[in-house]
Amino acid sequence: MLWQQLQNQAVVLGWDFYIPVLVFIGLIALAVPVWAAIGSAAILMLIISGALPLSLVGESLFQGIDHFALTAVPLFILTGDVLVRTGLSKKFLDVAEAITTWAKSGFGSATVLVCGMFAAISGSDAAGAAAVGRMTIDRLVESGYPRPYACALVAAGACTGILIPPSIAYIIIGLVLGINVSVLFLAAVIPGLAILGAILLTNSIINRRHAYESGGLLSWGEWGTNLLKSLKSGWYAFIVPGIIFYGIFSGRLTPTEAGAVAVVVTIAIGFILGTLKFSDFPAMLVSSAKVNGVILPIIAFSLPLAQALAILGVPQGFVYSVTSLTDDPRILILMMVLILIAAGCVMETTPNIVILAPILFPLAQNIEMNEIQFAVMMITALGVGFITPPLGLNLFVVSGITGESILKIAARAVPFVFFMLIVTLLIAYFPAISTSLLPEIYR
Repeated sequence: MLWQQLQNQAVVLGWDFYIPVLVFIGLIALAVPVWAAIGSAAILMLIISGALPLSLVGESLFQGIDHFALTAVPLFILTGDVLVRTGLSKKFLDVAEAITTWAKSGFGSATVLVCGMFAAISGSDAAGAAAVGRMTIDRLVESGYPRPYACALVAAGACTGILIPPSIAYIIIGLVLGINVSVLFLAAVIPGLAILGAILLTNSIINRRHAYESGGLLSWGEWGTNLLKSLKSGWYAFIVPGIIFYGIFSGRLTPTEAGAVAVVVTIAIGFILGTLKFSDFPAMLVSSAKVNGVILPIIAFSLPLAQALAILGVPQGFVYSVTSLTDDPRILILMMVLILIAAGCVMETTPNIVILAPILFPLAQNIEMNEIQFAVMMITALGVGFITPPLGLNLFVVSGITGESILKIAARAVPFVFFMLIVTLLIAYFPAISTSLLPEIYR
């Protein structure tokens, strides 16, 4: 057990660790791109410590992105972009709205559901917040919701982008920790749906309390008729998530292959419907390349950084320091969750994963937490951070597309944070939530 190996040895960190960390924080504060900040910190750490020859940095950078599974990242990003341009995302909204017309919080619930549907294809929360926000926020306001609350609802629903598989975040943490990505996707199904349910429940409670929306006036017969009508007119939109889920969870397709098939099928549907033209391709490819160009350099620089941290004994030192304060697993789990939520509040998912996963994972091993459960807990906690006031990324996305004050949106997001935090803690303390669907070998 890791603690038994470390109980008599405290790792003393010197300036070869603290100076690069201060440089990293300073560069982030100056709005330097995250990949450049990580790269600068990693190289500086290697220079000061002499942990690795600089001649190996170039090789490490290529090794960091030389993984077949990483090909899935640009494919899912492109699929989400094509989804919006072909108008299939509007079909999702029509079906979601038909499903929830019986409820008093009908269109608010539909907004959350379409966020989940979009998440099941794109794997990105910021993209979901922007796409769904443009479609729904004005209609939410027309339905009676205050604009700040409508923005908070979309921001919360879009958190499912990294929580419901397929998820770019799970692909990355799988590579960082050496865990099978398909297994992580399967483990994330129940936790992702639980977060979606928590957001729906929160909106329903708030809507009943303030009477923002008065739906639920249809009879069950009328509801069924509307649902069948919407499914008939938009059934083809569900071909894409169907292929992704069936292909991955049946074992017939790897996540990368599923992403490739999803791109081809989405493009084909766009051409058949006449909503996509060859002239749209340059803009789509450029848009997807920009997003991918933010993610991959971060992953590339993560390997030399992780190697330097390991050689300096940072993960071991962190475990020793934390377990010197308490050896109660319940308290240690709570500490990890709070660290992850705070990190998710101020920085994007990818750098948080590549920096924090190698540091926190030994602590999880020390308390004998299942590696799958740890990965799901980490991604879920980071997802909560996306709407944690005052710096959650999704808050800035919806503020950017609506012009609404971030502080007003953040204030309305607090109830969603509370209920999502409850689910996160349940995932952290009850392994069965994230492992019950897995084969016995992974539990």
